[in-house]
Amino acid sequence: MLGLEKKLMKEWEGKSAQEIADAPVTAIAGVSDGDAEKLLAAFNIKTVRDLGTNKYFRWAQGIVNLAD
Repeated sequence: MLGLEKKLMKEWEGKSAQEIADAPVTAIAGVSDGDAEKLLAAFNIKTVRDLGTNKYFRWAQGIVNLAD
């Protein structure tokens, strides 16, 4: 177990990191179908991997880390 139980939708609990990375963004708890549609339209994000590697999100995370 990866310790992600509260961060994933029930059907994705117990899956491997590879399976989760390739899962649709709706595998993440709190990401709705509507959110997924907006992420797709705005950033062409379809999977958890796409979300985690999106350059704009990574840039923002880097800026926040520097600010802290």
